[in-house]
Amino acid sequence: MSKKTKKYSIEQKEARWGLLFTIPCVVFFAIFSFYPIINAFITSLTDAKVLSRTREFVGLKNYIYLFTKDNGGFSLANSMRATLTFTIGTFIPMVVISLIIAVLLMQLRKNKYRGFFQIAYYMPAVLSSVVAASIWMILFDPRGLFNQFSNFILLTSGKDYGWLVNSSMLQASTMIVYFWKYIGYFVILFITGLASIPPTIYEAATVDGANRWKTFWRITLPLLKPTVLLVSVMAMLQCLKTFSTQYMFHQGGAARQPIDVITMNIYFTGIRNGRIARASAMSIILFVIMLVLTLLQFKASNSDDVEY
Repeated sequence: MSKKTKKYSIEQKEARWGLLFTIPCVVFFAIFSFYPIINAFITSLTDAKVLSRTREFVGLKNYIYLFTKDNGGFSLANSMRATLTFTIGTFIPMVVISLIIAVLLMQLRKNKYRGFFQIAYYMPAVLSSVVAASIWMILFDPRGLFNQFSNFILLTSGKDYGWLVNSSMLQASTMIVYFWKYIGYFVILFITGLASIPPTIYEAATVDGANRWKTFWRITLPLLKPTVLLVSVMAMLQCLKTFSTQYMFHQGGAARQPIDVITMNIYFTGIRNGRIARASAMSIILFVIMLVLTLLQFKASNSDDVEY
C-alpha cells in the first residue's frame, strides 16, 4: 500500500520555517518580558518586603494605599502629576520639532551635509543618561553657561534663574535635557520614513503646480503617517519611563517632589524603603497607563498600510 504524501505549497513551507525561526525570539521575549510583568502583579497582591522571607496575600491593599495615602508628600498622585507634566512638555515638542528638522535636512541637496547633520543630531543619543544629566547640571549651575545665556536673552545681569531650585524651572530643565538627548534619534526615524516616499510623487505634484506647503500637507504628512505613529508611540513610552535625569538631578541636590516621576517613586519605594509589594503595584499601574495610552494612539491614528 502506498502512503499518501502531503504536499505543501511554497508559501506554507516559508510559513513553517518562519515560525521555526521565530520561536526562540518568542520564548526569549516571554521569559524576559511576560514573566516579570506576571511576577510583579502577583507580588503587588502581597505584603512582600526586601528582607522578608515570607509574604502574605493582601489583595488590593497596596493599590488602595497608593491611591489614598499621602506618604509624606511623595504620593502616587504627585508622581502621576510629575510624569504627566514631563511627558506633555517633552513628547509633543519632540515629535513636532524632530519632524520639522527631518524635513529641512531632506531639503539639503548635498548628501554629505545631510550626513554630517544626521550624525551631529544623533550624537547626544549615544551618551549615557547619567553623563548627559551631569553635563547639563553644570550648565544649569548659577555660574553656568545656561544661566548666563538666560541673562543675555532677558537683558538681566547676574540673576540666578534657579534652574535647579525653582520647581517650575527644575521641571523645565529635565525636559530640556531629555529633549536634547533624544531629538536626534527621532530625527533619524523621520528621515528614514521620508526617504521611503518615491520622488516621482513629488515630481508629479510639482508638474501639477503644487507648492512646498501644499506638498507637505497633502503628500508628505499622509504618506508619513505610519512613521509619525511609530515615533509618537516610542517618544511617549520613552517619556513615561524617564528616570535617570530626574534621579541624577535629585542626587545633585535638587528637590525631589517636583520631579518625582513614577519610576523614581518606584525606585525609592522598592529599593530605598524596601517596600517591594508597593513598588510592584506602582509598576503595574505605570504599565497599564502606558498600555492604555498606546492603544489610544493606535485607535486615534487608524493607520492603514500605505500604498504608493
